[in-house]
Amino acid sequence: MSRGRGRTPGLLPRTAEGPAVREGLAVGVIHFVLLIVCAVAIYLSCEWFVNAVEWLGQRLDVGKMAVGTILAAFGTALPESVVTLVAVTTGADEEAKNIGVGAAMGGPLALSTVAYGVTGGMLLLKRRRERGPEPDGSGGRAAALGDAKDMRRLAKDQKWFLPIFVVKVALGLVAFAFKPVLGALFFAAYAVYFWREIRSDDDAGEAEELEPLKLRPKSASPETWAVVAQTLATLAVIFLASQLFVRQLDAIGPMLGLSSAVTALLLSPIATELPEIMNAIIWVRQGKTQLALANISGAMMIQATVPSGLGLIFTSWKFDGALLWAGLITLAAIVYLLLTMRAHRLTPGRLTVAALFYVVFGLGLVPILV
Repeated sequence: MSRGRGRTPGLLPRTAEGPAVREGLAVGVIHFVLLIVCAVAIYLSCEWFVNAVEWLGQRLDVGKMAVGTILAAFGTALPESVVTLVAVTTGADEEAKNIGVGAAMGGPLALSTVAYGVTGGMLLLKRRRERGPEPDGSGGRAAALGDAKDMRRLAKDQKWFLPIFVVKVALGLVAFAFKPVLGALFFAAYAVYFWREIRSDDDAGEAEELEPLKLRPKSASPETWAVVAQTLATLAVIFLASQLFVRQLDAIGPMLGLSSAVTALLLSPIATELPEIMNAIIWVRQGKTQLALANISGAMMIQATVPSGLGLIFTSWKFDGALLWAGLITLAAIVYLLLTMRAHRLTPGRLTVAALFYVVFGLGLVPILV
């Protein structure tokens, strides 16, 4: 009897642990499956979105590059700006409101590093598949992404972004009474950029035949209502799937042993910018590299101005070490890209290097958060 009683305490914990472990694994599998489903939903929605937004650009008679820098970027970044607006205006306390500040810093960081890096990687893969290895073994990496005009066009966007972002970071290091008033200046900066892009004639005369609208595949010239309906419907799906994707990451992070702070600063920015990354991948696959790069640079301009303006108006806009580190890495990545573009030496391989800045950010984040 004594031996039986001695075994019983040892059996009970294992009996209790078994269901708990299985339940935890089941929950983890569900989150992982939902993560994959959301990623697929975002990609397929972006397929329909880029198709619709090109037709929308034709209907609005805007230039081809403005389709990427304004229409596509505005569409995919607007939901994120709404999330920032909700965070900074309805947050119960300053810590809750600062979620919006983190989003305003994380967006440009992910776009200037991961988004450009993924685009460069896709271009490398595409060139290798189409051309095969070069005689010198370079695999086509030496070919620049466009001529001198294309490089000037891309560099111009970075030159717009850089001073705005410098001011944005500098304001996070100081405190003064009228700081909220400066939020309006960020909205004004985007308004000027928007007007410049819409009126730009950099790509005048470069009209091209568009693929049939997916909602009306048999129509050579789809009705405007169909174009608008496909655009709005796909944006709604992208927004909902992106939010669900972020929630799955928030749940999976602790399961992988990651703190909530690391998940929020390292993984969530990539998740929120996933639509822009997907758009770039799709346009690269279609051979529209300039549109892919324009979409990223246009989204960066929105992320540098609209969420920042909201943050300045509704929060103290005070940076801690992690946010400052994010700002410095973003600046370093943009300076690297700008110098490469101005030298007309931007290749898929050099574009891919931008992703390494995000790796540096992750490594530097560890001692800051520990």
